Amino acid sequence: MITARKISNLGVLAASAALVSSTSAQTVSSSAVPAASAPSPALTGTEQTIKDIKQPCKEFNWGGDFRVRNEYFYDLLTLNPNNSLNEQDYFRFRGRIWASVMPVEDLSLNVRLASEPREWMQPAGYTPYKGHPGLDMGEGVFDTLNVKWKNIGGVPLTVSAGRQDLFLGDGWLVGDGTPYDGSWTYFLDSARITYDLKDQNTTIDAIGIVQEAYDNAWMPTIGSNHRLLTEQNEKGAILQVANTSMKAANLTGYLIYKHDDAVNGGGSVADNADIYTIGGRVNGLLSANWKYWAEGAYQFGDKQYPGKAAPYSNSRTIDAFGLNSKLTYMVKDKLNNQFTMACEFLSGDSPSSTGRDEMFDVLWGRWPRWSEIGLYSYAAETRIGQEANLIRFGSTWSITPLKNLDFSATYNALFSQSSTATLGAPGLFTNTGNFRGHFTQAVLKYKFSQHMTGHLWGELLFPGDYYVHQEMITFLRAEVMLTF
Repeated sequence: MITARKISNLGVLAASAALVSSTSAQTVSSSAVPAASAPSPALTGTEQTIKDIKQPCKEFNWGGDFRVRNEYFYDLLTLNPNNSLNEQDYFRFRGRIWASVMPVEDLSLNVRLASEPREWMQPAGYTPYKGHPGLDMGEGVFDTLNVKWKNIGGVPLTVSAGRQDLFLGDGWLVGDGTPYDGSWTYFLDSARITYDLKDQNTTIDAIGIVQEAYDNAWMPTIGSNHRLLTEQNEKGAILQVANTSMKAANLTGYLIYKHDDAVNGGGSVADNADIYTIGGRVNGLLSANWKYWAEGAYQFGDKQYPGKAAPYSNSRTIDAFGLNSKLTYMVKDKLNNQFTMACEFLSGDSPSSTGRDEMFDVLWGRWPRWSEIGLYSYAAETRIGQEANLIRFGSTWSITPLKNLDFSATYNALFSQSSTATLGAPGLFTNTGNFRGHFTQAVLKYKFSQHMTGHLWGELLFPGDYYVHQEMITFLRAEVMLTF
């Protein structure tokens, strides 16, 4: 249930946002973008001072941000209203500071330090603080530390190596390398080479990944609460070729290899695997009002879960596939009305009938692409963010009713391909039903100024016969973000 204290918490954040907004001297509209031919507007005295502070010389710049979130969810992690950790209520205080040094043209050294203390109003349902209320200080993590070199040898070649954020396409398979710390960090320890064939409207990316399970594996953290970022040590290689010659059909093809080595502490869902993914996507504008996105991938290889009982503890051949698509109609009116239809399919596993592992693996795509409920609800079924065995279709309406204010509303019908929850915790899944439930979402975002944004986010899931417990699942969040 949503308590009065929860409503009060959301109200406090909303009121704080309004108060800061009322004292802000500069409000910038995202729609007030000058025409391409017009000169850039002169900076105000305040903004010029900020710019000069952030970049005192052309060889150096720096910045930072601070995000406050209050998150509340009910039955989401446990899928069981009788579990003592079924109600979660906490504040997240993420601070980041970053800098770039450019000793010569086209060469930069980039570093960012991030930390996110949390105040748990209820006993924590996850993190090393699990089972305890109170303040979890966490630690400081260098989530960026890389070197980037552009135009090497005078050719359109860019190399970046070190700790960096990688996001390919819409993040379906590559978007977050650290799913266990939420959105505190996203990084992948990797090297990326990009060759830009501008005359052919083609880019070629080659990426190598060496990601360790614990956050202190490659470099020290500030504080001793070393945390698990994922359940296994992971290595990978990606080759991607993208062509934008046709406005109506931007084409991308890719090959992805991922090798997993389960680690102690990774739990029963840590895996040993060699996963090969071949896929592609096409997106573009069909007309002035219609745009689309379609992506599909097939996976093969082998996988085992050494902490599980047979047949999952045995090495099984992977035979899985996934599809992800959306179609958007842009009204292009004064209120920026848009209507989107989405459809996604991620294959599920039926071990008793085939002996193969048919569960699609989203690789480094374990982040809330379409839903926070979709992310956390899989913790009891596979592992957090490891969406699979999913058929999802629905629609979203978005609008900008006021200057700097965006609103969206979403409905999805959710099903499973297989009635078997392959890795699901016992007692939570019927293993006979295929209807996951009705999902609804509403999001309100506001840009108070160039340096401050906020949002209110709500989601509900009305579970179907796929689950044993069918009480309504709730997720609520209020956020204020300050950027310097």
